[in-house]
Amino acid sequence: MTILGIPILSLLIFFPILGAIILLFINKENGRALRWVTLLFSFIEFIFSLPLFFAFDSKTGAMQFVEDWWWIQSYGISYKLGIDGISLLLVLLTTFLTVLCILCSWTAITFRVKEFMISFLFLETGMIGALVALDLVLFYVFWEVMLIPMYLLIGVWGDPKRRIYAAIKFFLFTMAGSVLMLVAILALYFLNQKATGIATFDVLELYQLGLPVGTQYWLFGAFALAFAIKVPMFPFHTWLPDAHTEAPTAGSVILAGVLLKMGTYGFIRFAIPLFPNAAFDLLPLVSVLAIIGIIYGALVSMMQPDLKRLVAFSSVSHLGYVMLGMFAFNMQGIQGSIYQMLNHGISTGSLFLIVGMVYERRHTRLISDFGGLSKVMPIYAVFFMIVTLSSIGLPGTNGFVGEFLILLGAFRSNVVYGVLAATGVILGAAYMLWMFQRVMFGKITKPENEKLKDLNAREIGILVPMVIVIFLMGIYPKLFFSKMDASVEKFIKDFHGRVEMKADLPAPKVAEAKK
Repeated sequence: MTILGIPILSLLIFFPILGAIILLFINKENGRALRWVTLLFSFIEFIFSLPLFFAFDSKTGAMQFVEDWWWIQSYGISYKLGIDGISLLLVLLTTFLTVLCILCSWTAITFRVKEFMISFLFLETGMIGALVALDLVLFYVFWEVMLIPMYLLIGVWGDPKRRIYAAIKFFLFTMAGSVLMLVAILALYFLNQKATGIATFDVLELYQLGLPVGTQYWLFGAFALAFAIKVPMFPFHTWLPDAHTEAPTAGSVILAGVLLKMGTYGFIRFAIPLFPNAAFDLLPLVSVLAIIGIIYGALVSMMQPDLKRLVAFSSVSHLGYVMLGMFAFNMQGIQGSIYQMLNHGISTGSLFLIVGMVYERRHTRLISDFGGLSKVMPIYAVFFMIVTLSSIGLPGTNGFVGEFLILLGAFRSNVVYGVLAATGVILGAAYMLWMFQRVMFGKITKPENEKLKDLNAREIGILVPMVIVIFLMGIYPKLFFSKMDASVEKFIKDFHGRVEMKADLPAPKVAEAKK
């Protein structure tokens, strides 16, 4: 399917590369031109992505805007793209956040501007490609394409003290999971060829392959490890605080907003539907790890002296909710999980922007170095307060809708899981409000804080769209749920139809789950 005869998904994938090529011909000393050209291409990319939302057929859970051509026909590798209600919103989130990341780098990136902008455009290509790929080899190529630019963003433009350590740690963790996933992809290919005589890496066709449960455990484990590292789930989370803390602000925003979602998206698009029996049997294990991540991430966040590390550890907690809702395997849990992916990208992305803005002024992130900032930066204080309330899930903001549905789904799945996960909401409110109070209120004890400038027009222009989305998603969630409903229903129906259900754990019907 095309829009006005244009293969829109291919356009979205390769348009940023066109921008990167044009940047190659601009003098590296002309930072102004490099920034404006990159901003122009990222903004046009966002505009190109909007027709997907309005032309999307909400009544069907099938893949839409599908492009399917042979790539390496002799090995069954195809160039197959498509989106459903699950990936649609993540694609829009990616194009939206990329524009804001370029804007927030306007003054923060002062050296190797050309290389930074090219890396960011290549990163956008990798992210969009991974979200729309329906061939496992194609998905793996884009998965690896994302790794290199992010490695460079951390290693070249990160904090000078520990950026190399953080970049290598990020690379090694991600690469270890990726290699195992590649082995599992090849194993799946040969098992399918042996069973059907057809050589294919087409995900939609591989969904139909019925594998023995024992085989599913091994293959699910390989896929799940790669995705769990990316999420990151406890106990595979140790690379995240270092990567977030050392990365430049734009790198932290895109890492939290999109790259971590590649892990959760990988579970719902690949690991669970390809190996449904293994996923169902491992539900208790994944749920327990998710709950540990929720509580552990909140407790560790509470103890952090560094603003950026606090926000980084909060991601471990928030993404624990995403995994818990996903593995509830009911309508509320999965809808809440997908919604929380979007919420986290907006709320935590905004927190990193806010931390980056004050870091540019004070060149410190230690909470003890602040205090009383609301007196000298009132506009900043208002934005900070809104984003903080969004992060803790105040009703009327985006965070409330996602967490409420996840907890509802968790209670339907297992009451104990729901009760334990609910404690994370209380802890989340505690550490976020305590952090806000220490930074924004009280007396100004540091002379350096007395003459801080409030937000300028560019910074306000970055945060206003985020705040609009925070309230839009909190007050009118139907706008977003209407796009994902049919796809989530299809996912649940297909999953429960293929799982060899145990007598003591009956599959809920989709109609029942919607009540």
